[in-house]
Amino acid sequence: SEVGRTMSAFVIVGFPSLQPEYFDIVGWFFFFLYVTIVLGNLLLVVVFALEHSVQKPMYIIMLIPVFFSLFVIFLGFPTVALPKLIARYWWNDGRLSFQTCLFQRHMIHYFGSLNSLILLTMALDRYFAICFPLRYPTVMTNQTMTGLTVLTWVVAHIFPSVSSYHIPTMLFCGLNKIMNVFCDTRSVVALVCGDISRKHMQSFATALFILYAPLSLIVISYIALIGLVKTFSTFATQGCIISIYYIPRFFVYAAPFFPSLTMTPDKRIAATLFYSLFPPLINPFIYCLRTKEIKQILRRWIQKRKSIFPKSMTLVKIEEK
Repeated sequence: SEVGRTMSAFVIVGFPSLQPEYFDIVGWFFFFLYVTIVLGNLLLVVVFALEHSVQKPMYIIMLIPVFFSLFVIFLGFPTVALPKLIARYWWNDGRLSFQTCLFQRHMIHYFGSLNSLILLTMALDRYFAICFPLRYPTVMTNQTMTGLTVLTWVVAHIFPSVSSYHIPTMLFCGLNKIMNVFCDTRSVVALVCGDISRKHMQSFATALFILYAPLSLIVISYIALIGLVKTFSTFATQGCIISIYYIPRFFVYAAPFFPSLTMTPDKRIAATLFYSLFPPLINPFIYCLRTKEIKQILRRWIQKRKSIFPKSMTLVKIEEK
């Protein structure tokens, strides 16, 4: 049997079946995806920062400090995951040092855990706002929201930190290639010597707990609101985001334990990127299209720019004469 060894570096493979002639196109795709996510979410931040009309109890969960958490998640995950992936396809540079890989692995799981806990916090805020409108201002105060947010930031670090503790002591066999677009627990543990089924089961159980324990509470809170038909549209947006975030993730995590759920490495990577990058990509568009106040703000901004533009054109024509 092969002797185990420590690893000084890993290499991000990306999509294993992707042919080299498509590397540039894929690199540009992820580059424009990253730019779109950054600009879209920055625009949403500017709207909430400058327009006081959206700063009311219905949107309090999206303001400081919880809105800041969403902003960090939606920008943090792509920033941690995509630059090295782009470099891998543009310059064939997929190398990560061992410590950098562990840091990326920790942050990948941290942002996933934090997102799950923030979605739970948002569901609780929605529940209290709708079911207890009179008590809402006294229960969900700025101090309460700050405390909940700090708690989620701390708790989200626990599970990635626990699994990170053992990885530096593990011995690896075979190549140092990460069959994924970033370092995560499953990809790193797959390179460990010996029987890894127990380690996979532990990581699977941890993922289920940190993801689906909050989901269970979210579903319970939404079931309690189903009878309020008039308020359905107020949480339909979050329901869409939650479905996109949780359902594909379940199939990715559960595939190794269900023989009928056959998933190739390329399909698994595509599903992972979908549930990781699609929510931050569509987040600005969903809130802009489904929130009446934000649509009015954007429409007003556009009308102001249009009113300024003709005046400037008129001045140019006068100067030309």
